[in-house]
Amino acid sequence: MSTLRVTAEVLTVHEHPNADALELAQVGLYRAVVAKGRHRTGDIALYIPEQAVLPDELIEELGLTGRLAGSAANRVKAVRLRGELSQGLVCVPAALAGVDLELAAKEGTDFAELLGITKWVPPVPTTMNGDVESAPDLLPWVDIENLQRYPHIFEPGEPVVLTEKLHGTACLVTYLAEEGRVLVSSKGFGSRNLALKEDERNVYWRAVRAHGVPEAAARLAERLGASRVGIFGEVYGAGVQDLSYGSDARTEGPGLAVFDVSADIDGQVRWLDAAALLDGELPLVPRLFEGPYELDTVLELAGGQETVSGRAVHLREGVVIRPATERYSPVTGGRAIAKAVSPAYLTRKGGTEYE
Repeated sequence: MSTLRVTAEVLTVHEHPNADALELAQVGLYRAVVAKGRHRTGDIALYIPEQAVLPDELIEELGLTGRLAGSAANRVKAVRLRGELSQGLVCVPAALAGVDLELAAKEGTDFAELLGITKWVPPVPTTMNGDVESAPDLLPWVDIENLQRYPHIFEPGEPVVLTEKLHGTACLVTYLAEEGRVLVSSKGFGSRNLALKEDERNVYWRAVRAHGVPEAAARLAERLGASRVGIFGEVYGAGVQDLSYGSDARTEGPGLAVFDVSADIDGQVRWLDAAALLDGELPLVPRLFEGPYELDTVLELAGGQETVSGRAVHLREGVVIRPATERYSPVTGGRAIAKAVSPAYLTRKGGTEYE
């Protein structure tokens, strides 16, 4: 899940093709449906992204009582309004009266705390939970930002790799070479430097053991001369999320697809190419494209049907974009990596978003 930031943004306003009283306000590559005439191109307004949870008073001020997602009707979610995808909210709350929005836009000021907006935290099913322990040596995963919010992460023509983004739950595995010990965590627990104690009922540990991840990590640590190796994969199947990829984690055992590797070599943590290191060792996420970066190619491949099952049993969640050669991004302030999500995935019915 990407980070939550509520920022002032310069808008580009487009006509709504199917509604005379509505328009589309664009932020990055996102478009949000707004009332016609409320904003003009060049205006600066607040952009509240998907997965934001709003306080009741702000919901009432924006006239959205009963119209947002979640059991409390307080969560921003992608919807289609008169046939057009609307992602996030564009507004100028009364609390920002007197704020220099132009300066705030330039400085990237985050107004989430001021407005009482928080990030939605998905519920954690029993199979993804468990007893935890402190794990300061756990190699961390990073939040992947959405390309539509930050479209300038990659340069046109830059060599990139696109892999399929799976709808499961991220599993973090760290192998400690000196101790021969394995740490297993989820994205949520891992962000707090916590590891899950081994439990045969836990879906992460079941996947790690079933696919021989500790053994593969040990071999990789020896090859690289690494003191620590991190293997990051998506655990999936029926019983994990609503998209199963033709696998049932409850009866057949959970599926696993590795999407990244890191290694601590001589005290420096490096991100490495999972396919180059683990092909034939562990199952990998499908690689959909290698070549020059073009936005149209990314958006086209973000949609369609999944390729994990080999039978295209349901829609694709999206794609993850990486440079062919790992690099730093001044746009994200970290790794140059982004995701592009399918509109059909965002607006599907009955979806689950466990983390």
